[in-house]
Amino acid sequence: MRIAVLKERAPGETRVAATPETVKKIIALGHAVVVETGAGLASSAPDDLYKVAGAEIAGAADAIKGADLVFKVRRPTTDELAAMKPGAGLAAILEPYGDKALVEGYAKAKVDALAMEFVPRITRAQSMDALSSQSNLAGYRAVIEAAELYGRAFPMMMTAAGTVAPAKVFIMGAGVAGLQAIATARRLGGVVSATDVRPAAKEQVASLGAKFIAVEDEEFKAAETAAGYAKPMSAEYQAKQAALVAEHILKQDVVITTALIPGRPAPVLVTEAMARSMRPGSVIVDLAVAQGGNCPLSKADELVEIGGVKIMGFSNLPARLPADSSALYAKNLLALLPLLTDKESKAYAPAWDDEIVKGAMLTKGGAVVHPSFAPASAA
Repeated sequence: MRIAVLKERAPGETRVAATPETVKKIIALGHAVVVETGAGLASSAPDDLYKVAGAEIAGAADAIKGADLVFKVRRPTTDELAAMKPGAGLAAILEPYGDKALVEGYAKAKVDALAMEFVPRITRAQSMDALSSQSNLAGYRAVIEAAELYGRAFPMMMTAAGTVAPAKVFIMGAGVAGLQAIATARRLGGVVSATDVRPAAKEQVASLGAKFIAVEDEEFKAAETAAGYAKPMSAEYQAKQAALVAEHILKQDVVITTALIPGRPAPVLVTEAMARSMRPGSVIVDLAVAQGGNCPLSKADELVEIGGVKIMGFSNLPARLPADSSALYAKNLLALLPLLTDKESKAYAPAWDDEIVKGAMLTKGGAVVHPSFAPASAA
């Protein structure tokens, strides 16, 4: 099988879908790899390292031409999709909810499009879970960015000149990104609290040494889907939770929001009134800005100041750690590869009946097959 690794063209995207390390392992499995010229430069992987690993280096057109499987970080451009041969596979973070017409485009191009963020969150698929690997780094980086914006020290410092109080950090959303943010803020010496609507999060937050903040009623106890995502909450619960959070936020120095619901706009967690209630110099970092934001004041990749409070929405934090995020994502794809390959012939042959492939595949053989996007009759 011929696998193409393309250069990312989305603005600000610094990651690459394969590293020299994973290319070497893919070739050892019996596949040929062609990497587009300059694909890994932004993630500290020059073309020479790919050559040493055994990859062919080519321009975009030559890389795509004849490829049985295309690896990307983000969804392909119109030109890239048009250049792919019918029947080829595509594995990338496709963000289909952002533009459902693109899903139909993959079907029209007769490309088997697999969305890496749709890999089911089951034990067997943990090594393939790109959403988790990238969110983990996003949570870490969010705290680093917050610390830079805060302009004060995070840990308590006792000096002859006086004592520096520790930063009070509130993490909203205790998924993968939120839990890593809690751990990072704790390592930096902050006094950390966190909230989430999922009951299982309480124990996870406590295990990291943070205080859990939530209205723990009957609705809260049933607020998690079988896949581990948060369910949309009732207006009554949201009102009670908002009142509790509002009281807590006004005492915080740093607030980091990470709450997302797949296929829906990000829930509003920090209102304008809450933001204005914070002390001057406080910081809000919004990781959900790409889906509308957890704070209505946040703007994608733009610093907003309201009453001395700094609000920053990051649309792509993993791209601020290109080497590590690329390494983890490349290993996600490497782990997935056996499910897309015939063991004997090494040809492109997805295991269509496997629950991982079925959960992540958007299109197959010219048709939209994912139940979230397929026509009602097909679904």
